[in-house]
Parts: sequence; structure tokens; C-alpha cells
Amino acid sequence: MKPIFGSSLTGDIKSSFVVFLVGLPLCLGIAMASGAPPISGLIAGVIGGIVIGILSNSQVSVSGPAAGLTVIVLDSISTLGSFEIFLAALVVAGLIQLFMGVIKAGIIGDYIPHAVIKGMLTAIGLILILKQIPHALGYDKDYMGDLSFQQLDQHTSFSEIYYALLSFNPGALLATLISLLFLLIFEHPIIKANQLFRMIPGALLAVVSGVGINVLYFHFIPEWYLSGENLVSIPILNTIGDFSGFLSFPDFWGVWNSNFWLVAFSLALIGSIETLLSIEAGDKMDPSNRITSPNRELVAQGIGNTVSGLVGGLPITAVIVRTSANINSGAQTKASTILHGLLLVVFTLTIPDLLNKIPLSSLAAILLSVGYKLAKPAMFNEEFQKGIPQFLPFLITVIVVVLTDLLIGIGIGMTVGLILAYRPHYKKAINFSKEDETYQFIFENKTTFLNKAFLRKKLEKIPAGSQVLLKVKDGVSIDFDIYETINGFIQTSNGRNLKVKTEGLKI
Repeated sequence: MKPIFGSSLTGDIKSSFVVFLVGLPLCLGIAMASGAPPISGLIAGVIGGIVIGILSNSQVSVSGPAAGLTVIVLDSISTLGSFEIFLAALVVAGLIQLFMGVIKAGIIGDYIPHAVIKGMLTAIGLILILKQIPHALGYDKDYMGDLSFQQLDQHTSFSEIYYALLSFNPGALLATLISLLFLLIFEHPIIKANQLFRMIPGALLAVVSGVGINVLYFHFIPEWYLSGENLVSIPILNTIGDFSGFLSFPDFWGVWNSNFWLVAFSLALIGSIETLLSIEAGDKMDPSNRITSPNRELVAQGIGNTVSGLVGGLPITAVIVRTSANINSGAQTKASTILHGLLLVVFTLTIPDLLNKIPLSSLAAILLSVGYKLAKPAMFNEEFQKGIPQFLPFLITVIVVVLTDLLIGIGIGMTVGLILAYRPHYKKAINFSKEDETYQFIFENKTTFLNKAFLRKKLEKIPAGSQVLLKVKDGVSIDFDIYETINGFIQTSNGRNLKVKTEGLKI
């Protein structure tokens, strides 16, 4: 087993600060929007970072309270009658997830096509941009981290921008622009090449600049000064005793209510789907092409949610916004996500007054940067060049996720992908056999993402030191997901001492 804290520690520390800065307001905002105590979001963030970070075998994924579960949590607390009964349902949901991991239900993640994953990432990037524009303008009526097109206050992503433009705060806009400037400077190749500067998170300087300029507003331009809802708002905990007073504990008397079990199974199922989507997307962004075990991830999430429910935290999933921020900041190992959880604990307890001086507009600048990296215009052209069977599910997923929510968009995108990838079930696409000590994969008919799970399972079981033949018969088409699986296998074959031969395959 690889050590958690390795030679890449410097890069992981840098990334952990960025993820901490991104995650802090999201944890608080999601809790408040869920109708739960603000501290419950921080508890979920800490458990997601430390507990799930240790148990998961993903090196880049970050877990925490998920914006996608906000409405479900809000409705569930109301239906069950108390937050404490909801916590008991969360404990049961965690145990259900744990069981799903044990029975290897994570295989469902292998049936999500590449185009849909790319569409999901691009859509989240666009949503981040749309949702952070009001915060960048100092219009902070909606909670930071809301990803829903239709908001709880009956506004939409577009109407929120309209009202923000009508009443924007010049001080917030200037703080955003200065923060963005720091982020751009620290992305420059010259800065990245400097031994000293590349160790400093640009996001940290962006936040410090926001705090500094707001101090100047207070003394010289009072009408631009940012306060109240324009700033981070962490509960002040003066002693450990105060912290224990904020905790809530589960009430298991609700198990006799039929709604209790409906909530538990809903949290387990929806949380598991969001997690599997996020780790699949995280693996695609990982520069080292590492693959996360979906079953182990479900076990980790199950334990994390059980612990979170026992101590008063929100439901936890792997979350793509923090994961992408982690990867883009240069994280190499899981040390980054674990350290970000530790930072949430330490800084919340030691410097809450200082954290409460951070303008949301500066944090919006960081999320705008993350959003742009996920939804670069070049991404659309890149997917278009792969042909209609790839581009159409990608585009539809983007549009539907932006205008509705994640699960609806994924569902419709997959439906379109299935229609385009449809083939007669009686045709066997991949003929697998072993001849003369050589493991042979003969691609005899059109192969799509529906064959990915079978192919990946067989490739993973090939013993080290074996010979492998990958042969595509004349005229047989293979879609991008299969090419990606094969490429990943070939890239890791040297480490397993495999001799791989291909015929008719354009790598």
C-alpha cells in the first residue's frame, strides 16, 4: 500500500488550502439551504475529508456535503419531523451504502458513457459560472454552492444574474477582479516555473487580497464596505464545550415510520449515484490516469455517512466541484483531501473571526476559475470532432443538467447515448479466449460503452507477465469509451509486465 503522505506532500498541501477555501462556504451554504444547523455542513466536510479520504482508494476525489441533495434533505427533515430523526435515517442510509459496496453494486458506474461524463463536467462548469456571477457582484441572496437552476427562492440562475446587475456592489466587483488577477498571475508559466512561487496557492493570495481590500474600504470608501451576508459566516466556537453544544445526535424512534425507510433508501441510492458519477469524472481528469474502485468507494461513503449521521452531519457524497479544484491545483495523492478536512477542523476552531472576514466575492473568483477550466469553449469543439454519436449525448447532457439538475441530465444523456449506441443483443461484440498462453480479445461486432464493464473486468484479471492480443476485425467499429479503456490498459501494462499486441486497432 502506498503511504498517504509521500514525496508529493508540498503539492498536496497547496491543493488542500485551495479545496479548504472552496469547501468552507459550500459546507455552510448547503447546510443552511437544507434547513439544518450550519455546523452540520462543517461536520460533513470534515468527515468527508478525513474519514472517507483515508478509506477511499481515490487519490484525487474529495467528498463532502452535496448541493444535489439539498432539496431532499430539506423535505426529509420536514417529513420526518426533526433533524435528529433525519440523522437516524442517514445512519441507516450509510449502512445501506456499505452493503452496496460489499455486494459490488458499484459496477453500475461502468455503464456511464464518456460523452455523458464529459457533458456533466462541462455543465457543472457552466453552472458554477452562472451561479458565481451574482456573488462576484456582491448580490448574495442565494447560498454559495447552490447548483439548481430553479432556486428555493423561486428565482432561476438567469433571473438571479439580472437582479445582481440591477443592484451590484462596486466593492465586491473590484474584490472579484483583483482576486481573479492573482489567480491568473499564478497560472502563468513563469510563476509556475519559479521554485518559491509555485509552492504558494494563488487562491490563498486571492482571498487575502479580498480581505485586505475590504479593510481599505472600511477606512476610505465606507459605502463599498462588504459586511453581513457578503462575508463568510462561521459559528463562533470559543471552547471545546461550545463545539459539543452544537452537535446533534440521531433519534432512532423514527424507524417505525414508513417515511423513515423511504428517506434512508433515497439518500443511499441518490448519494451512491452522485458519488459514482463524481469518481468516474475525477478519474477522467486525473493526470496520472488512476482508476478508483467503485465498490471500495461505496464502502468508504457508507462508513462516512454512518459516522456523519451519528454526530450530527449532513449526507456526504463525492463532489465534483471540490474534486476538480483539487486536481486543477496539482494534488497528487489523497493527502490533499485529508489535509483539507484537518484544515476545516483547525481553522474553524482557532481563527473563525478571521475566516468571517473573507468576502464571498473573492471565493466566487476561485469558483469562476474552476468553472472555466471545466467548461472551456474548446471542449465543445473537441467533442464535436468525435462525431454525432459522441457529441449529441454530450450536448444534451450539458443543456439538461444546466436547466434541470444532475440526475435528470445524466438520465436523459444516457438515454440518448443508448439509442445511438443500440445494437442487436444477439451479436457478441467481444470474443474472449486464451490460446497458447495468450489472452485474446477479438472485437467481432460494433462495440460500445455497454461492453466497457465486461472488457474492463477481463483486462483487470489478466495475470502479470502474460501476453495479450487485442484484435479488431475488418469493418468493426469501436466507440470512444472502449478506446479509452484499451488505452488505459496499455498505459499501465508495463507496470504489470504485460506484453500487449494489437491488430487493426488505431490507438
